[in-house]
Amino acid sequence: MTDISASGENAAALYLQRLAQQAKDSAEAERLRREAASVESFDQVQDALAEGQRNSADPASTSVLKRIEIAYGSTPLAPSSVFRKDPAGRAQLLTLPPINRLPMGPKPWTTGLFARMVKGVQLRRGKVSPWRSKRESSERPARPRWRIVGSIRRWILLLLVIAQSALAVTYMATILPNHGSTVLEMTNMVFFAVLFAWVSSGFWTALMGFYQLLTGRDRYSINAKSIPDDAPIAAEAKTALLMPIFNEDVNRVFAGLKATYLSLKDAGQLDHFDIYICSDSADPDTCVAEQTAWLRLCREVDGFDNIFYRRRRRRVKRKSGNLDDWLRRYGADYRYMLVLDADSVMTSACLTRLVQLMEANPNAGLIQSAPVAAGATNLYARLQQFASKVYGPLFTAGLHFWQLGESHYWGHNAIIRVDPFMRYCSLAPLPGKGSLSGEILSHDFVEAALMRRAGYSVWIAYDLPGSYEELPPNLLEELQRDQRWCHGNLMNVRLLFVKGMHPVHRAVFVTGVMSYLSAPLWFIFLLLSTAMLAVSSFSAPQYFTQPMQLFPSWPEWHPWRAVGLFSTTLTLLFLPKILSVLLIACKGAEQYGGRLRLFVSMVIESLFSMLLAPVRMLFHTKFVFGALLGIKAKWKSPDRAGGETSWGDAAKRHMGQTILGIVWILVVLWLDPRFLMWLSPIVGALVLSIPVSVISSRVNLGIGARKRRLFLTPDEAHPARVLRRTWKFNHIGRERGLGPSFVDSVVAPVANAVACAMGFARHRESELLDARRQEIVRQALAAGPERFPAPLKVAVLDDPVMLSRLHYVVWSRRDKYPSWVNAADLESAAIKP
Repeated sequence: MTDISASGENAAALYLQRLAQQAKDSAEAERLRREAASVESFDQVQDALAEGQRNSADPASTSVLKRIEIAYGSTPLAPSSVFRKDPAGRAQLLTLPPINRLPMGPKPWTTGLFARMVKGVQLRRGKVSPWRSKRESSERPARPRWRIVGSIRRWILLLLVIAQSALAVTYMATILPNHGSTVLEMTNMVFFAVLFAWVSSGFWTALMGFYQLLTGRDRYSINAKSIPDDAPIAAEAKTALLMPIFNEDVNRVFAGLKATYLSLKDAGQLDHFDIYICSDSADPDTCVAEQTAWLRLCREVDGFDNIFYRRRRRRVKRKSGNLDDWLRRYGADYRYMLVLDADSVMTSACLTRLVQLMEANPNAGLIQSAPVAAGATNLYARLQQFASKVYGPLFTAGLHFWQLGESHYWGHNAIIRVDPFMRYCSLAPLPGKGSLSGEILSHDFVEAALMRRAGYSVWIAYDLPGSYEELPPNLLEELQRDQRWCHGNLMNVRLLFVKGMHPVHRAVFVTGVMSYLSAPLWFIFLLLSTAMLAVSSFSAPQYFTQPMQLFPSWPEWHPWRAVGLFSTTLTLLFLPKILSVLLIACKGAEQYGGRLRLFVSMVIESLFSMLLAPVRMLFHTKFVFGALLGIKAKWKSPDRAGGETSWGDAAKRHMGQTILGIVWILVVLWLDPRFLMWLSPIVGALVLSIPVSVISSRVNLGIGARKRRLFLTPDEAHPARVLRRTWKFNHIGRERGLGPSFVDSVVAPVANAVACAMGFARHRESELLDARRQEIVRQALAAGPERFPAPLKVAVLDDPVMLSRLHYVVWSRRDKYPSWVNAADLESAAIKP
């Protein structure tokens, strides 16, 4: 950019004054102030800072080192091993180790039975190569005993669910007026059968989990093997902790990482672990905050050799694409990777144990820990946290009982064997067009299925403590997350008939979609029940419903049988909660507030669950139909800072449900007021959806309940050290603030110098590239900081040449572009611990 002319003595003096304010050494600060009084031009300032090495094409780049030295004094910004000059002579702060690239590519899917038949013909004709798993070899190992036991258990589960559902449907037929002989009644019974089978499978899962936790003996637990806690880990068994993030709460992310890192450091396990923050963030201020937080964290814990940061320039496939990008670059350097979520925290004992388990089980491809919810403040989040801690272990242990080594993967807090994951678990987009094609959204279930298809086992370490996560603070945040999960699970059904998938993982795909498809089924069942009431109210009874029928069929209701069936269904739904509370009461409920408060908490949580279930039903119904119709879900990170729901937001999201509830009540009152007794829990919850959503989001109610020891969990009563540290670091970070913004990185002398050093786009010189850089800089100057598009801001932040050129122009022509300097928070833009 040789066309830049220098002007404005005031700008030069102001620049030196701002630099003096950020100087660490008082003598250096005084020298800069004296120079500010006599300086004549901004070019003169850059010449002095560059110490005779000024680059005319990029004037500000050669002063980067000097600006950083002024701000940090005798304490260097970073060790010389990561803070150096690049081949072009520019200062460079390395945020990543050297790349050790490996190829990794997905194989296209063959979905559907017809497509498999066509491919089978092609295989026989030799037009395509056969798919082979790791285990299709002459050295096929003997089938382990757990697989035989697992198959037997799952057949038993299937028989129990079918038998229980058949009894319920038969009993329901005796309740209906025409005993299921009409089309409307038969349709309703079909929906009832599916829904009851879904409830039944959950009941038997929780019941067997209760049995496992009550006896405390599980010979097939992956954690049951006699591996000592101090078992040595081989030096080559290196594990990478990966945290993919996207526009997250930066304070919370790095508070959790710092607590996890210090836990490893205290235990002397840092030699076996490295941490990678893999960012897909697209908000420029968030990107700057992430860089600032990474640098501050590394300086505070001396973690430059263990903590790394990368932000992708090309964001594809969301989280799974982010992991693929890391695997291609660094997967060859690690035996295991452990995927974390943005709110994940794990203890050194848990992390080390997971590695030991993988080392002791070479056939294990993935071990999922059982994350415990902690740190909630809103009433809603504390209710969900209580439910997760009290009832969750039953279902997790029950899933393990039925699945054993063919289990789930929940996408985070799980350790994965890198080599087979790279070979077999890369995800191709689903073929075709429409809403259920393209990038796979719920990648975790699919990756677990592919790992098992390759011959590796997938386990849940349900009895391993020390794994934590956080929950959405309110109902609306949870529903926003559910919309993405709903769409992803619906897409996964297309993989149901892919060759080689284990039956358990085919069932996992079905249960995943049933988690959301059960909502429209339930809604249709309720509508059909209301329609049956309307038919019985407005039509004459039909006594002869079959051709050549000799004797009449007398329509008759059996309300007391209906009460019995309703009570049975409620028992299946609520008995697991009662069993959970009994189990805790027997083993000691002091950390839950005592037996009485534990029981009261269960009752209140159950009441809230009943109020929220119909609301979730309608939202999930909307999500299912929206996904099928091609309405895209917003991919937005949840609010992890304890956001409350306003009355306006609640009215906007719940008003339709409230109106539906009122209309439904009026219709039933018109048809038969007696039927309202059965529907009142449903329609009443819809009418109350707005106040329930608002009230349950309140932080003061959540804190008040905690003071009264309601919804208390052991992780609140006696939190682990890693949790206490996370909360402390998060609080300190919020008081300190995020540091410089994107505008500060452009304007502030020190923040710009650090941002230039961290800019990772290092290109060879070319006329085309230089023209593109100049065009973006011109756009930035013309638009100003407010109207400059966010994608171009991120592009500037990535490129140290554009960033330093823009910095130079906004200062050298401050009179022409005052909006940039005026927008910067120059007083607090230095990055210091």
